[in-house]
Amino acid sequence: MTITRKSFMGLMGAAALAMGFGATAVSAQDVTLRMHQFLPPQANVPKLVLDVWADKVEADSNGRIKVERYPSMQLGGKPPELMDQAIDGVADIIWTVVGYTPGRYPRTEVFELPFMMTDARAMSSAYWQMFEKHMKDTEFKDVHILGTWVHGPGLIHANKEVRTPADMAGLKLRGGSRLVSNLIKQLGATPVGMPVPAVTEGLSKGVIDGTTIPWEVTKALKVPELVENHTEFTGNALYTLTFVLAMNKDRYEGLSAEDKAVIDANSGLEFSIFAGGTMQDTDAPSRKIAVDRGNNIVTLNAEESAAWATAAQPIYDAWLADMESKGIDGQALIDEAKALMDAYDG
Repeated sequence: MTITRKSFMGLMGAAALAMGFGATAVSAQDVTLRMHQFLPPQANVPKLVLDVWADKVEADSNGRIKVERYPSMQLGGKPPELMDQAIDGVADIIWTVVGYTPGRYPRTEVFELPFMMTDARAMSSAYWQMFEKHMKDTEFKDVHILGTWVHGPGLIHANKEVRTPADMAGLKLRGGSRLVSNLIKQLGATPVGMPVPAVTEGLSKGVIDGTTIPWEVTKALKVPELVENHTEFTGNALYTLTFVLAMNKDRYEGLSAEDKAVIDANSGLEFSIFAGGTMQDTDAPSRKIAVDRGNNIVTLNAEESAAWATAAQPIYDAWLADMESKGIDGQALIDEAKALMDAYDG
């Protein structure tokens, strides 16, 4: 079954009603939760994922829980600080790119390896299942995770046509995570690390020649207006990034049983699939903007894409060695992720 916004809301509403949280529920103490994230409120994720989640929590709690939304880092700090803000209680809930803190959450990187993903729903499902099994009590033990997901296929947007790995030479490209930056370097370009909100200024001022992002966020960043070349891949995507919606652990534990149940009913596997799928579904409308502008969209065929995958193989070798140094069986994580994605029947 494909999880849409409508079906997600129905699933979450049904779960809450099943636990008896209808209009007749006894009112608990009112709770205000501050949700902090780095994108402007009109961007797709705040509008189509985070606001949907927050609205459902408010409705299912009969107004006991209020979620205050703080976009664009309005509570202060920079995007790489969001995880620590959740841990320290600066914000009650945060949404962030896991890779903004390189190396801190190593097992999540299995989903950011090049040419691993084909479908955001399948991968978001695998991500949640592996989070519960491998990450909940290890690297994420200091926060309460509400959702784990990935975006749709990542691709290259640049100020010149990029068709082969050799075309990457000399380009300065924004990378969204440690592995993506390593991939950019492996392919011959110079990686420039920056949070996604900085991409617009980086392109307009020539700090970068291009960026790796999915189509979904190009509209908000005005990328089709700033560069005219876009490189897509056939089959598995060049890359994707991992996200979490995370809550301060003490704040969650301090909720009443009724309010915890509302949060739980709107979190987890189905929410993660919904979030990843929603991001992927908004790729097409954003891509149409580039098409309508007459931009040069290069769609590599299977053979051309395979040449990129071959060139990216050293990223796997280095990652497996890095995981081994941390006492983590990287190959087992790769095998498990692929098996879970293959088994997804959405």
